[in-house]
Amino acid sequence: MFFSGHAYRFPTYLFLILLLLAPGAVAEHAQWGERYTRNMITRETGAPVHFDLDTGENVKWSVPLGGGSYGSPIVAQGRVFVGANNSEPRDPRHQGDRGTLLCLDEEDGSLHWQFLTPRIGGDRYLDWPGIGICSPPTIEGDRVYTVTNRSEVVCLDLYGLENGNTGPFTDEGRLMAPDDSSPLEAQPPDADVVWIFDMRAELGVYPHDSPYSSILLDGDYLYLNTSNGVDNTHLKVGNPDAPSLIVLNKNTGTLVAVDTEHIGPRIFHAAWAPPSLGEIDGRRMVFFGGPDGVCYAFNALPPQLPEIPTTLERVWRFDCDPDGPKEDIFEYSNNPREGPSQIVGMPVFHDGRVYVTAGGDIWWGKRQSWLKCIDATQKGDITDTAEIWSYEFPRQSSATPAVLNGLVFITDDAGYVHCVDAETGEAYWTHRAGRSIWGSPLGAGDRIYVGARCGSFSVIAADKTLDVLFTARFPDEITGTPTAVNGVLYVATLSRLYAFSEASRGQ
Repeated sequence: MFFSGHAYRFPTYLFLILLLLAPGAVAEHAQWGERYTRNMITRETGAPVHFDLDTGENVKWSVPLGGGSYGSPIVAQGRVFVGANNSEPRDPRHQGDRGTLLCLDEEDGSLHWQFLTPRIGGDRYLDWPGIGICSPPTIEGDRVYTVTNRSEVVCLDLYGLENGNTGPFTDEGRLMAPDDSSPLEAQPPDADVVWIFDMRAELGVYPHDSPYSSILLDGDYLYLNTSNGVDNTHLKVGNPDAPSLIVLNKNTGTLVAVDTEHIGPRIFHAAWAPPSLGEIDGRRMVFFGGPDGVCYAFNALPPQLPEIPTTLERVWRFDCDPDGPKEDIFEYSNNPREGPSQIVGMPVFHDGRVYVTAGGDIWWGKRQSWLKCIDATQKGDITDTAEIWSYEFPRQSSATPAVLNGLVFITDDAGYVHCVDAETGEAYWTHRAGRSIWGSPLGAGDRIYVGARCGSFSVIAADKTLDVLFTARFPDEITGTPTAVNGVLYVATLSRLYAFSEASRGQ
């Protein structure tokens, strides 16, 4: 959640050779969570277990992000991508509040380019002031896909304007300037926009606070949640007719498909849960955690692109909170005891099952929430038949599960890390790692890495017996999820991005 995963720097030709030899090794690390399934794990086994911010032990580098970084770092092709704000301008041409995505060098954290967009203005609930671009990008080859603070889906050139403005979009100067000012001259270190799809203009999407999505890339398709949500009163949906899940053509940015579940009227806050993908008996399905507390499965689109926009075909729906209210839901606003449920974390597909968190809203809803294990092989309305097990939290959770070593690790807003059996849902242990956790646990090798909003950071053995291997305290909030790749652990706080590796000294 936004308040709420990476290869060394090789010459391009060598990178392409390695990509051909091991196609999964690179792509798996180029989006948030494991490729397709969204399991919150990484193949990395050499990330450090300890570091010291005061002495610089195992601190490879760190860079400032401003004060509004709520996303998670993504690493691909020798570059690190992370959301930031513009409170400390990196280019004197760009002044004022901006949503920003930084592209940094993996080796030393130096800036390759930055993508900046001004605020929408007017109603702050459409685009909350001071925060960076919250959506972790998805990278494939030389293309970077993300969602801006203005609810625009953009395709960016991996190399920025270093290799020229390649188009077809060439109006970056207008895009970077506030609506009431003249266009800027686009030049390095500005980003190069390949295409743009405006969800507000094209679909009537009404974002809330800030869009949050981690785009799911499958063949020529981009699947993403729209972040459609309530207005500034928190008592009605800004546009209940807007879709919650859409599909775009990755090459052109044109609309391919939308969901027709008419989820809008049932949104209690916003559609912030990105989709995942899995295959059962030869059928590829897209799993979507609805802002109405229902987990949906849709048939993935066939390889050939449709000539005109189509609709997503639902395979099943599972209501994670069938006893929760479905009508007049805003009567329960600010009620910590009862109310509707929503899903904010990504559904994780693993061995024919879907693991997903659902429950009350952190800010406006009831405290109760659950980790659900769903039999994904069924069809239709499977609410009464597909629940394999359910694990209840005492507080809300906006996290995505990490399924590792036959265990499921998950966090909650009370600051606890939970470990349960992936097969049975049996609880093994809970550990309070901080006062509040919005991010997800990262599984890397035989360890779990977790950051908390109070700045606490923990490394825990990925085992059914609780073993806290290391703890540290950062000087600022950690709201996102750590990333680990190539022996380096990346941790983003609100104001700074840190890279840790063994035997490093602070730079």
